Amino acid sequence: MNRRFVTLLTTLTFVVIAVTGVIAYIGPFSLRVVGLHSLMGFLFVALVCLHVANSLAPMKRHLRSMTLWVTGAITAIFATVLWLQPAPVKALLGLSGNLGPAMDRFELREDGMAYQYSPSPAYRMNLTVRGGASYDAAKPPRFAVWLENQGGYHIKTLHAPEAGETGSLPYWDFKVKGWQKARREAEEEGQVDAITSATPNGSFDPADYILPADPGSSTPYRLLLEINQPGDAHGEIPDQPSLVYSVEVDNLDPRIYQLLELEGYPAREDEGGKEAWALYYVDGGFGSALRLIDSALLEIDRSEP
Repeated sequence: MNRRFVTLLTTLTFVVIAVTGVIAYIGPFSLRVVGLHSLMGFLFVALVCLHVANSLAPMKRHLRSMTLWVTGAITAIFATVLWLQPAPVKALLGLSGNLGPAMDRFELREDGMAYQYSPSPAYRMNLTVRGGASYDAAKPPRFAVWLENQGGYHIKTLHAPEAGETGSLPYWDFKVKGWQKARREAEEEGQVDAITSATPNGSFDPADYILPADPGSSTPYRLLLEINQPGDAHGEIPDQPSLVYSVEVDNLDPRIYQLLELEGYPAREDEGGKEAWALYYVDGGFGSALRLIDSALLEIDRSEP
């Protein structure tokens, strides 16, 4: 193939990739922009291969030069840094207006926390937790936010605690372990899409609840939040248990604003030698833990942007 033709086509393809990349970074998520960017990227790879095939003689000389090793090392360093995403890189990515189709964002504030989840441009979820009198941003409590179906089975974790902090949120930890076990068993049986033996509506795909293919078949689901401040003594209790708040979401009866209500505190109940956790009504053993949260507001915007 003509070398000049391949070079010009490669250059123009790169221009399209560069322009769509900038648009995707600056603007909100657009499937058209991201799709064009990705597909042109595949075309660019194919054209680069053609370009290399048409330039084998010069390329062979480059393979024997020190420049190859230097440029390879620089590329590897840049790729490693961008992959690990240290704080400066995360800050740069945070400036982007493109949250992606299933990307979330968690922000810890002086007055509480905010969580955003946008699985679709037409479904934007915002959870705003206003801290109470016991909330201290300098020593923030530990949070977990997740979704459950009507059967009480874990669907998706939206926000997980840091590694090593799961023990302070036992109810979420128990739910996740049960989900992981059920998923492994389903994979072994070749039924990854549903846990047919345990949950009649136990799909592993959260989209089946949040954005079902058939809106008329949508079933309610719950959003839960577990919070715990390690080492918060109250009376004779050296460390108050975590507290769980929840709210039910029904796409067939859509509401924009909903308040999470206190569900209870988790306590272990071994059943037949197996670990189990249940929620109990809050009693007099709680003090400052009840003042960690002043209010928790869930907002779901289902309108087209």
